[in-house]
Parts: sequence; structure tokens; C-alpha cells
Amino acid sequence: MTKLLETAALEAALQEIADQRDWDQFHTPRNLILALTGEVGELAEIFQWLTDEQAEQIMQSDKAEHVRQEVSDVLLYLMRLVMVLGIDINAAVASKIALNAVKYPPTKS
Repeated sequence: MTKLLETAALEAALQEIADQRDWDQFHTPRNLILALTGEVGELAEIFQWLTDEQAEQIMQSDKAEHVRQEVSDVLLYLMRLVMVLGIDINAAVASKIALNAVKYPPTKS
């Protein structure tokens, strides 16, 4: 499978999937946020009740593929939400990193 590293390529692939299945009608901001929340819950469930040490080792366990799948689900729903809301995710992330650099200077760490 081809790696989707660029935002534009990821968005194009997600839009193609949505178009082929007529999913745009269901991909409202509310529905996407609810689906995203559900997927975050499924990811959290994998780690629920683990110690910090167990959580740190999870990618060397038989649960690694499950973690990859749930992380992917979270990212895909988040990207669909970004697309529906018309957010330039690269600009938003760059802006947030710059704001955090000011808000949390290294001298206060």
C-alpha cells in the first residue's frame, strides 16, 4: 500500500472513499465529532487498566495492531472533520505550535 504522507493526498483519498459511498451526507461536523469521540474511546479502552510500564510496552505486544488500527481511525475521522470544516490543518498546527512556544517557554519548564 502507498504511504499517504501529504495532507493533500490523504484528503484526496478520504474524499474519494466518501464520494464512492455517498458518505458526505452523513459527514456533518456533529456526526464526525461523535464518531471521533467513539474512536478515541476505543483507543483509550486498549490502555484502560494498564500500568504505565505496560502501556509503554504495548507496541511490542499482541495489541500493537489494534492500537495502530484505532489510531488510524482517530486520524481519519479527525481529517474528515478538518475537511468538512474547511480548516487548513497545516496552518492551524503551525499557529498552535507558535502559540505554545510563547505560552510555555523553555525557561519555565
